[in-house]
Amino acid sequence: MLSKAEQTTKFIIETIAPIFNKKGYAATSMADIEKATGLTKGAIYGNFENKEAIAIAAFNKNINDLLTRISNYQKENDSPLQKLFLITDFYRSYTEHSEKMGGCPILNTGVDANHQNSKLLERVQQVIYKTQNNIVKLIEWAKTEGEVKIEVDSAKFAKYLYTTIQGAVFMSHTMKDRTYLVDVANQIDSIINTELKK
Repeated sequence: MLSKAEQTTKFIIETIAPIFNKKGYAATSMADIEKATGLTKGAIYGNFENKEAIAIAAFNKNINDLLTRISNYQKENDSPLQKLFLITDFYRSYTEHSEKMGGCPILNTGVDANHQNSKLLERVQQVIYKTQNNIVKLIEWAKTEGEVKIEVDSAKFAKYLYTTIQGAVFMSHTMKDRTYLVDVANQIDSIINTELKK
């Protein structure tokens, strides 16, 4: 059972996570946080060292929610190759998920933190590296299962997949048109079928 302090910390994070994601680090003021939580600045700082610590905790919450969704979605199939297809399938309807969070946390926070907050940017970079590495592991696993060609450059394809999807996420949100993501997901699936699949 969580202590009262832990409950307050959890409440603050859950309340302000979508606000930070939507408004960004610089545009989210302590007044915004106080208003949303109904807590005083003293009560908030009693749980967090500073605004930066709150922003990082909020980003971690948004990312954990997103990665949990993807992980649960991938449980639909045991084949590593099919899990790769499930990544693209997840992103076909990603705008519906991310709009509830105030947009894509990786894209929003990455752009917002660049040149503004090195610790927050570093955290975004860590998530990107980890995500790409997980795709590499999936491809390598598919190779051992005989589902993907041995000569495939796993790291190169992982970067391509993630970069292409993030570009489509940006376009889908900016243009309010989810077909950018659908078209890119279809294109990646085609490449998997023609260039990766054994």
